[in-house]
Amino acid sequence: MKRHMPVSELARDERFERMRIEDVVFDPRNAVQMADDKRGGGFRPDNYDAPDAARALMHGIFVGEIQALEGAGRTCWDFPVGTEGDAVPFELKLDMARQCWDEARHVEISVKLTEHMGSEIGEFAEQTLLFEAACNSDAILRLAGVNRALEGLAIDVFNTMRDFGDAVSDPVLYFCEDWMLADEVTHVKMGSDWLRRVTADDPERRQAALDFQRTVDKLFSFGGFRGEEEENPIHLARRFRALAGFNEDEIADLVDAAAEAYAEAQAQWADAQPA
Repeated sequence: MKRHMPVSELARDERFERMRIEDVVFDPRNAVQMADDKRGGGFRPDNYDAPDAARALMHGIFVGEIQALEGAGRTCWDFPVGTEGDAVPFELKLDMARQCWDEARHVEISVKLTEHMGSEIGEFAEQTLLFEAACNSDAILRLAGVNRALEGLAIDVFNTMRDFGDAVSDPVLYFCEDWMLADEVTHVKMGSDWLRRVTADDPERRQAALDFQRTVDKLFSFGGFRGEEEENPIHLARRFRALAGFNEDEIADLVDAAAEAYAEAQAQWADAQPA
């Protein structure tokens, strides 16, 4: 098996339809939809579109779990064990193997939740930025982009979906999201720990990893989809972020990145309006 498989070679059947992440991130409707939603956020029970939004997000979680499984598996395979070059500690591979087990379980849970919520595989499109972040040739940048940024997003998403399940009296949704949320905190914590351990004597590499993480975080704010304002559909889960190894400065920077993404989406929408 070759190392460092490109995203173009991901195996999918005819149910999956792929879309570009740029079409999601730079869709100017992101800003106007939030501006028009005076009730605050897409997952409030009194929001007419909340059930459809929840189903779309659940499908996004499902394909994200597939890519998280693929990405963790590739990290187990792509790098040799050692201390020089692109080698990684054997214990890091063990953590990635454990994550593969978790992600496989999450895929199964997500399939059942998709059915439970009245949807089906392929009803919504798949974008592959998560796996693209897992293609980085530096294992530490890969962990920063996937475990710290994208698994961090999963913390925020699962926390929001868990609260939504509680608000609409859906114990199945609440229990499943709570279960997966606990795993995601562990995955992010592994990324935080390995980032600091491996780069303890290499501040330039650490900064490169953090810069890559911030880029991914900003992309996955989806023009204001995530933030701390009432109108943001996904809210930052500060308590779980702290449990996962984020300090207050890192959380504040994430809030700033989300605000920047929202401001840029608003500006893009304004530019698209007729004179």
